[in-house]
Amino acid sequence: MLSGKRIILGVTGGIAAYKAAFLLRAFQKAGAEVRVTMTPDATRFIGVETFSSLSKHEVAVEVFPENQSTTDLWTKHISWGEWGDLFVIAPCTANTLAKIAHGISDNMLTATALAARCPLLICPTMDGEMYEAPAVQQNLKMVKEHGYHILEPEEGYLASGLEGKGRLPYATAILEKSDEIIRNAQANGPLAGKKVVVTAGPTREHIDPVRFISNPSSGKMGVAMAEAAKQMGADVTLIHGPVSIPKPTTISTIEIESAAELFEQVKAHANADIVIMAAAVSDFTPAEKHNQKVKKDNSDSALKLEQTQDILSWLGNHKKEGQLLIGFAMETENLLDNAKAKLKKKKADWIVANSLSESGSGFQSDTNAVHLLNASTDHRFQGTKKEVARQILAHIFN
Repeated sequence: MLSGKRIILGVTGGIAAYKAAFLLRAFQKAGAEVRVTMTPDATRFIGVETFSSLSKHEVAVEVFPENQSTTDLWTKHISWGEWGDLFVIAPCTANTLAKIAHGISDNMLTATALAARCPLLICPTMDGEMYEAPAVQQNLKMVKEHGYHILEPEEGYLASGLEGKGRLPYATAILEKSDEIIRNAQANGPLAGKKVVVTAGPTREHIDPVRFISNPSSGKMGVAMAEAAKQMGADVTLIHGPVSIPKPTTISTIEIESAAELFEQVKAHANADIVIMAAAVSDFTPAEKHNQKVKKDNSDSALKLEQTQDILSWLGNHKKEGQLLIGFAMETENLLDNAKAKLKKKKADWIVANSLSESGSGFQSDTNAVHLLNASTDHRFQGTKKEVARQILAHIFN
């Protein structure tokens, strides 16, 4: 269940902070991607470089880091709060627990906790007498009332040399609790019970067995849309062309090659509640397809083409009652005008438009900058394709 999930791991300033490195690795072995945020005191127990090396991500500590002038640094807690599927604070000291209970955000960890749109799992870890203190128990009660999840500490030998309740649970227990929380969140997500079909990647229109017409689509955006829908609770089917990127293991996938094959599969799944046409479908196919390789000496210099089926238009004309149709538009000029025209012509509910001429956007890139349009609104989203996919669906369905 944690495969493909995004975990924010919060580490606070207790002796058990060193155990968070093992927890991070356990999340990764379970298939999750992990980002780490630490309180300043946590860095006195274990170095930032340890978590940076293990997670392959920058570790966030301060809201306003010194010697860094990037304009979006101070909004990192917002983007991380949108990125995560689950925020796990392990270990969580009494000090950080009190801050979360009372809405104090004086470091990156506590600010991200306030900004997070995902569930929050707190693993309180401290000396036994501290854990039983009335103020701590009151704060635990408050965070539960806020809707946060608590994994109670275990009993055993503590750093103080005493026996008591306050030890950080083993990584297996934290992973099991995380899995349970994510499952429940998906079961109650905005797309729970909905059937979603997503198309992704390029199509290939063969001239002969070794040559074809295609495009550079990687399928990254379509796969990101499928994963985002899955994380919101949907039953997702991904129909994809030839892609080299890893295919999600928790989503049902159907592989096609040509636009005609894609059309047949879309028709077969056209009863879905939501259809997301993110595939880069070839507009033309050779009028004649050769069974054997065409030799250069025997070939005609002109290649005759005919139009492929306009799948988005077909979906718009055959849309069932209550069905939502989301199309994609890749443009090289007049982005918004062309996207608005496509929205109307194809009878789509939404169009996601991006431009090949914009830096960090389009084919092959891991990032994207898009406009999400319907008949009356235009919203712009930018970030990694995974982040943009989540922003698109969150805007439409939240």
